[in-house]
Amino acid sequence: MIQHKPAFEAIAPDFGHSFTYQKFDEDRSNTNVRWHYHPEIELVYVNGGSGKRQIGSHVSYYTDGDLILIGSNLPHCGLTDKLTGNKSETVVQMKADFLGTDFFTIPEMKKIKALFDLSKSGIAFHGDIKRQIGEKMELLQHQTDFQRLLAILNILNELGNAKDYKVLNAEGYSITAEVKDNERINTVFNYVKNNFREELPLEVIADMVSMTIPSFCRYFKKITNKTFVQFVNEYRLVHASKLLAEQPMSITDVCFESGFNNFSHFNKSFKAFTGHTASEYRNQLKTVLS
Repeated sequence: MIQHKPAFEAIAPDFGHSFTYQKFDEDRSNTNVRWHYHPEIELVYVNGGSGKRQIGSHVSYYTDGDLILIGSNLPHCGLTDKLTGNKSETVVQMKADFLGTDFFTIPEMKKIKALFDLSKSGIAFHGDIKRQIGEKMELLQHQTDFQRLLAILNILNELGNAKDYKVLNAEGYSITAEVKDNERINTVFNYVKNNFREELPLEVIADMVSMTIPSFCRYFKKITNKTFVQFVNEYRLVHASKLLAEQPMSITDVCFESGFNNFSHFNKSFKAFTGHTASEYRNQLKTVLS
C-alpha cells in the first residue's frame, strides 16, 4: 500500500525579494491543489466563489470568498479549483523571520508576532475585515516592491488587531511537533482525503500506521482533539456541502456520493453539523450566491 505524506513545497522568492507574491485569475489558475506544507507563513485571499478548505485537521466549506492565514509547516490543500467560481486568488508567502531574526520582537511588532503564533493553528477571517484586507491585497498587483512590503506590514498589523476571525484547529493541535507524528497523521489525512467515500475500518487505518486500534484512537484524539470517526464524518459532510452548492444532484445522490450509506443518518448528521437540513442549506446558498 502506498503511504502518502504531505509534499514539501520549496518556495524561493525572486532574487532581491524577501517574500513571495502571486495573483491567480481565469487566465492563470492556481494548480497547487495537493496536500502540502512549507516553512513560509501564507496569507490567501479568494475573491468571491465558494469551496472546500482543509487546513490541518480542520475541514469546512466557505462561501463568498475566503481570507486565510496559514502558519509555518501547517499542512493544507489548495482553496480553489475550476468549480470554485472565484474571480481571483491572491497569495503572499513569507518566513516568520523574513525581515530579520529580531524584527518582530520589537514592541511595535507585538500584535504581528502574536498573529504569527496564532497562525500555527490556521486562521479564517470574516466580516468586514475579509473584504477590507482582500481589497488591499489585490492592490499589491499595482505597487512597487517597497510599497508592497509596507502594505504587507500594514495588512498584518490590521489582522493582528482584528476581532472577526476563527481559529481553525483547536489549541494543542500539534501536527508539526515531531517528524514521526507528522508522517503518521498525514498518512491518515491523505488516506481519508482519497478514500472518504468508502468504508474506513479502524483496523485498516491503525494497521497503516503500525498501531493497535486503541493506541491509534488515543493518538488521533491527542493530535487533533477529534475522534477518527468524527473527523471522517466532518470530511464527508463538508464534501456534501460542496456538492449541494456546486452540483445539480438530488440530495439522495449527494448523500451516497459523500460516503454515507444511510440517508436518515446523513440527514441527522448534516443538520447537527450545519444547523440546517440539506435542502435548507442549498436554498440558503442560492440566496447568498445569486
